[in-house]
Amino acid sequence: MFRFAGTAGPYSVLSVLSTLAAPPSPARPALTRTAYWIRLLPALAALACVTRVPSFVRPLWNPDEGYLAVQAGLLAHGGRLYETVVDRKPPLVPWLYEAAFAVCGSGSLTPLRVLAVAAQLLTAALLASVARRRWGDTAGRTAGVLYLLVSVGLNPEDAQAATFEVFILPGTAAAVWCADRGRWGTAGTAVACAFLAKQTGGAVLLPVLWLLHRRAGAGAGPGAPVRAGAVRLVAGFAVPVLGAALVTDPAGFLFWTVTGSTAYASLAGSGPHVLGRALANTAILAVACAGLVPPVLRVLRATRATAADLWLWLASSAAAVVLGFHFFGHYYLQLLPPAALLATAALQLLPRARLTSAVLTSACCCALFLAWGLYAPRPELAHAQRLASALAQRTTPADRVLVWGMHPETYWLADRTPASRYLTAGLLTNYSGGRDGPRVGERYAVAGAWPVFRAEMTARAPALVVDDSRGEPYRPDRLPSLRRLLTGRYEEVGRVDGAVLYARIPRG
Repeated sequence: MFRFAGTAGPYSVLSVLSTLAAPPSPARPALTRTAYWIRLLPALAALACVTRVPSFVRPLWNPDEGYLAVQAGLLAHGGRLYETVVDRKPPLVPWLYEAAFAVCGSGSLTPLRVLAVAAQLLTAALLASVARRRWGDTAGRTAGVLYLLVSVGLNPEDAQAATFEVFILPGTAAAVWCADRGRWGTAGTAVACAFLAKQTGGAVLLPVLWLLHRRAGAGAGPGAPVRAGAVRLVAGFAVPVLGAALVTDPAGFLFWTVTGSTAYASLAGSGPHVLGRALANTAILAVACAGLVPPVLRVLRATRATAADLWLWLASSAAAVVLGFHFFGHYYLQLLPPAALLATAALQLLPRARLTSAVLTSACCCALFLAWGLYAPRPELAHAQRLASALAQRTTPADRVLVWGMHPETYWLADRTPASRYLTAGLLTNYSGGRDGPRVGERYAVAGAWPVFRAEMTARAPALVVDDSRGEPYRPDRLPSLRRLLTGRYEEVGRVDGAVLYARIPRG
């Protein structure tokens, strides 16, 4: 048990879980704001730490963490985002990785895991504040605890990784928190922060706009103040986004975050594979939310009337999950904040026993997912580690290398510099997201990528090429440009778990 000593005496995670259903006694005065948060925040912090324990037991959880780590290293050595360092993502999380590496070194992702704990704690605290403002002290505790319990309810490689979606969540929760209080400029800035973590974070703009509309409909004042609020909302969003574009490269920012993602966000690909992934991740999340769904369904009609903004938040987040038709597990994390608040709203209308049941069920499901995170094997990580070891043995730190595959973490694990700005084969073949063979190849790459890639291979030919395609549709024999690069200029020097290593043939 994690236990803290505060002004109100010992306070623990288990005490929160066991007393959520017990409202203040009629003879007991309501807690002041300060006393309430002094009691609640340490318990939420402890619970956030407990739910993120598995994230600290592995060097990394998924390729997105590896991609971000490599990007941060390149940026630290003079790389320019959207020019020599590219990805289909906004800049906030790469900058966060770069800053963490600058302060703590680039050899470990532990600082990012600590920041992920802080992000989850901030999200839970904001949700607790929204719920307390609307439904009282017990609701605040309920929302914060329920959110943290379900926040790990996905495949651990999705829920425990310190990647884009985790850092979206505080921005989305802050946007609703600010809009609920009529702070429109700050709400716009919070939406911008969520968007700059990942484009789909901008979906929270819809419930924020609804709250602005409801404020006007509720007779909050003459039309001019509402219009002023809309102006502040737009300005609060636009200034950070335009600033990020100017700090990087405006044309590159627009291309890599919006216009250059049309091939990625499309229906083309392996339909059965994508459908199976969608059903599997939906089922996993349903298990995690087993304590939340029943109360919401029991009072569905009432919550639709009293929590329309939360339903809109859930619907816009669901649209963000569907966008692009990839259905990766980490996409589903956006659903959890509105789901926790909706469950809290529903539980206010049900007998106290329902609250106890919801919390205990969620706690049991959380324990199940934590065990999964602690004990499940990760064969792809072991493969990347063996491959990185072989790569490090055959090259020097000054050598540039090319890993042709979908696991950029190999560069980071080997501490070697990529020979190309394209860190995976996905941007050069459209394999990203499980595309099938007919839609994978040079012609489906990001516009203009292959001429740039060929120029890079000519200007700074890698000392070692690692073909880690292992029979996938993006293998070199299907790609004329890559096949020509290897033929005559490289020779096979080894194999690791099906990956083929090619060394450059000395001239002369």
